[in-house]
Amino acid sequence: MITIYHNSRCKKSRAGLSRLEEKGVDFEVKNYMKDGISAEELKDILIKMNVSPHEMIRTREADYKNKLKGKNFTDEEWIKIMIEEPRLIKRPIVVKKYKAVWADPPENMDILFDS
Repeated sequence: MITIYHNSRCKKSRAGLSRLEEKGVDFEVKNYMKDGISAEELKDILIKMNVSPHEMIRTREADYKNKLKGKNFTDEEWIKIMIEEPRLIKRPIVVKKYKAVWADPPENMDILFDS
């Protein structure tokens, strides 16, 4: 099953959702802004993406610039920050079995369908 971590208010996230619809594949939508995201879920995504938590932070967000920029946090602290402030998570994220990608641009997810 394919899962898209989606924010319906985000243009990039809507573009990712459209790309999945164009592919004609079955997928589920996880509205992490409304439903939240657990630490275990986030850690699993980061492993599947092979990135550190800080690499998935939206550094152009006002909250990041005003509260977090220039500060050093551990990976666990970044994960806690993302859980508490999910709008800081880059989006959309598309997950398929053992791999996950940041689908900006939406074509980034095509790697999930090439195998």
